[in-house]
Amino acid sequence: MTKIPDTPDLFRRMQGKNVLVIGDVMIDSYLHGTVERISPEAPVPVVSLKSRTLRPGGAANVAVNLSALGAQPWLCSVTGTDKGRDDLTDMLTDYAIRTEALVQDDTRPTTTKFRIIGNNNHILRVDEERTDDISTEIENELLRRIQQLMDNIQPELVILQDYNKGVLTEKIIRTTISQCRERGILSAVDPKKKNFATYSGATLFKPNLKEFLEGTNTSLPVFDLQQLQQAITVFQQEQNIQLLLLTLSEKGIMYSELLTDYSCRTAHFNAEVRKISDVSGAGDTVISVAALALTAGANVREATFLANLAAGQVCEFPGVVPVNKTKLKEAYARYLTQYPEGNKVE
Repeated sequence: MTKIPDTPDLFRRMQGKNVLVIGDVMIDSYLHGTVERISPEAPVPVVSLKSRTLRPGGAANVAVNLSALGAQPWLCSVTGTDKGRDDLTDMLTDYAIRTEALVQDDTRPTTTKFRIIGNNNHILRVDEERTDDISTEIENELLRRIQQLMDNIQPELVILQDYNKGVLTEKIIRTTISQCRERGILSAVDPKKKNFATYSGATLFKPNLKEFLEGTNTSLPVFDLQQLQQAITVFQQEQNIQLLLLTLSEKGIMYSELLTDYSCRTAHFNAEVRKISDVSGAGDTVISVAALALTAGANVREATFLANLAAGQVCEFPGVVPVNKTKLKEAYARYLTQYPEGNKVE
């Protein structure tokens, strides 16, 4: 059985880690109200607005999760010059997230997802965004600031959070991963399909099942762990990915570790039985917790198990919420007394 780590010591080692989070930031805006009638103008419900809630989303949510665990995140991204940027930076300041590398672009809005909730039902979502790649000028400015932070704060972890909103261009991805390899920095990636094969050489790669199947053109009509493991091994060998973490929704999570002989060691953890309220932001939580745990000295099995617990925790709440460190610490200590081995794939 894998050696059980000292839980307080693992969480202690997470404290104060300098982390760069690079990728697409956004605001998750929730408009809550009541529905008592149908519009006379069209067959749609009329929502009487009662409250508004703003939360940091995308790469900003990754930074919030890192901050909640005691790390020091530095957010590197692109926003507009609009009110959305002001709202976002105000929220980030509340979480002690550094924003010196948030580049302003007056040709783009600050990405905002408006969710309209009526009688506790999600009725509609409206996205304000641009999804084309950022301009060369903005790209170069963002790279300059990333380089400056790498020189000045010497981060131990860099997370690339891709939502296909145009910030993570091929140049930014390849340059950043190359810099991480040269400097011995752990690089973690939460990818989307567009740049799926661009992250070669990253330390940790965390797609969900749908993203992995689409990104590798893999057909899996029936869920089969052995077939999935074979496809993962091929991908890791081709892309030189040291660790691959695959989230499987209600089927849990699995990891694959590329060994020195280029074989892969793989294990699967089932999802906990929970009352799920909202899966929004769960992927942000997984990459944050797993990558920070690895940086703090956890092995891949410990980091995966901890991330699985954290994802389940945030899914119990409506909307995008960060992990609760105290509750996560308690849950980890409780489950470590049993420390399940998972369903190992040979």
